[in-house]
Amino acid sequence: MLPIPRHLPEIEIMDTKVLIFKPVFELGLWNSWILTLFIVLHPVIMNIIDKALGTGDLSQKMGDVPSAEGKKRHFPIPTLLLFVLFIFSIFLPLRLHTPWLYIGILIYLIGIAMFLSSIITAVKKPLGLVFSQGMYRYSRHPLYLSFLLVFIGISVAAASWLFLLLSLGWMAFPLSQVSVEERGCLETFGADYQEYMQRTPKWLGIPKKQSGP
Repeated sequence: MLPIPRHLPEIEIMDTKVLIFKPVFELGLWNSWILTLFIVLHPVIMNIIDKALGTGDLSQKMGDVPSAEGKKRHFPIPTLLLFVLFIFSIFLPLRLHTPWLYIGILIYLIGIAMFLSSIITAVKKPLGLVFSQGMYRYSRHPLYLSFLLVFIGISVAAASWLFLLLSLGWMAFPLSQVSVEERGCLETFGADYQEYMQRTPKWLGIPKKQSGP
């Protein structure tokens, strides 16, 4: 009787059933950079949508709002982390032909769809009004949520714990500024934004019905 090679099932399990914490460096075409490219190019995508569907003032609509405690802070660390993530993605292979890839791509595409829906809502809204339609009905911060889903999707498609941890580290910085942004929106839009906050979930959920007059 021929001996059964017991190491083969272990290789298969590693490929399909567990996230890999140990960094995998392998230069190739079908690596995670293909998906991460969206993060790098998203300002260009926003500009194209604004020119195609909007009035060219998206940067004003989504610019920093004033805050009683000072303007929103900008950190060099997120820029550095984003650079590290992109370089890492160049050498991080996608888990082709595995459930990880298909599940990750699905999460990634949901994030992309949420991003595009949010931007389309923003470009069509007149300057000076609260974003409250589209994805903004279900989340006060759908863009942040879309980026989180995109990064989770890439991490799952590559089955990489390390990429996931670095992504969450990058997301921690913009998410830490949410309260500052909302205070600024309250200053800018007043009662309209206060009403919006009362009926719309902060992250994701079913909006509350507006009370009658």
